[in-house]
Amino acid sequence: MSDIKKIKDEFLDKLSKDLNIENVNQIKSELFGKNGQISNAFKNLGSFPPEERKKFASDLNFIKDELQEKINKKIQEIEIKEINSKLDNEKVDVTLPERNIIRGKIHPVSQVIDEISSIFSEVGFSVEEGPDVENEHYNFTALNTPDNHPARDMHDTFYLDDEKKLLLRTHTSPVQVRTMLKGKPPFKIIAPGRTYRSDSDQTHAPMFHQVEGLHIDKNINMGHLKGCLSYFIKSFFEVDKIKMRFRPSHFPFTEPSAEVDIGYELKDGKIEIGEGDKWLEILGCGMVHPNVLKNVKVNPDKYQGYAFGIGIDRLAMLKYGINDLRAFFETDYRWLNHFGFDPLDVPSNYRGLSR
Repeated sequence: MSDIKKIKDEFLDKLSKDLNIENVNQIKSELFGKNGQISNAFKNLGSFPPEERKKFASDLNFIKDELQEKINKKIQEIEIKEINSKLDNEKVDVTLPERNIIRGKIHPVSQVIDEISSIFSEVGFSVEEGPDVENEHYNFTALNTPDNHPARDMHDTFYLDDEKKLLLRTHTSPVQVRTMLKGKPPFKIIAPGRTYRSDSDQTHAPMFHQVEGLHIDKNINMGHLKGCLSYFIKSFFEVDKIKMRFRPSHFPFTEPSAEVDIGYELKDGKIEIGEGDKWLEILGCGMVHPNVLKNVKVNPDKYQGYAFGIGIDRLAMLKYGINDLRAFFETDYRWLNHFGFDPLDVPSNYRGLSR
C-alpha cells in the first residue's frame, strides 16, 4: 500500500507544476494507460490474500478517483488559460466590411411537391413515403405486372443484383402496396418521391419525381376519379376552367386505364393551360385492378378505387416555364436563383405545407 501512496504523491506533485495539454495527457497515460501504474495495480489484486484484497481495492479506487479528479481540474485550468490568452491577444476589427450572405432558394421540384401535397390534403388525402431501393415483389409482382412485361427489362429498370430481386423503384406505386398491407381500407393517400428509369434526354432523366394517388373505399367509381383530377388540375394551374379528356390506355395495375389530356393554347410563345384546341398529356390513371387488391388482402368484391400517377418534374416545367429537365439536376446556382422560390416570399395563393 505504501507503494501506491508513493505513486499518488509523485503524480500529484507533477500535476501541481505548469503543464500543457500534451504533458497532462502523458501523465494520464502513465497512470491509466494499458500498462499504466494504476492499471497494473488493479491487475495485481489477485495476488493479495483474500483478507487484504478488499481493503487494498478500496484504497486503490480512492487514489484512482483522486488522481482522475486532479487531472480533470488541470485540463480545465489549461483550457481556461488558453481562452483568456486568446481574448487578450486577439482583436476583432469592427471596421472590416461584412461578408456577403447568399440566401438559398427553394428548388422548383420541392416547391411543386409542397403545392401538390397541400392541394390533395384539402380533399382528405394524406402523404405516405417508402424506400427508394425496392424489391421486385412490391415494385412489380404485387402490382399485377407479369414476368414478361417490358417494364421489367434491364433497359428500363436499374437492378442492384444478378437475380433481379433488388432494384431502384421505377414508380412510387410500391408505397401504395406497403400502405395497404399495413392497414385496412378505406385508403386515401398520395405518395410523392424519387423514381428511377434508364432514360435520359431533354424531357427524361434517370432519376425523376412522381406522385402516386390512391383512393380505396366502397362504391368508388371513375366519376370520383375525374372529379378529383379536375379539382387538382384547376387548383395547381390556378385556372377556373379546365378542358380535360380521358383517353383509353393500358397499365397492368389498373382496369380500365386512361391517359389524361388537358387543353392548352400558345400565347406569345407561352403555354396557357385551360382552354384551346391543342391537347397535352399530363398523367395516367384508372380503377385499381382487382388482382392488386387481392395481392394486398383487400376484398375486391367489397372495395374498389382509383389510382393515378403524375410526373412532378413535368408539372414544374409546365407551370413555371422550364424547357429542359436536365437543368433540374445540374446544381447551377444561377439557374436556381432564377427559377427558385424565396422561402420568405410566400405567394398569396400558396396553401402552406401539408407534411
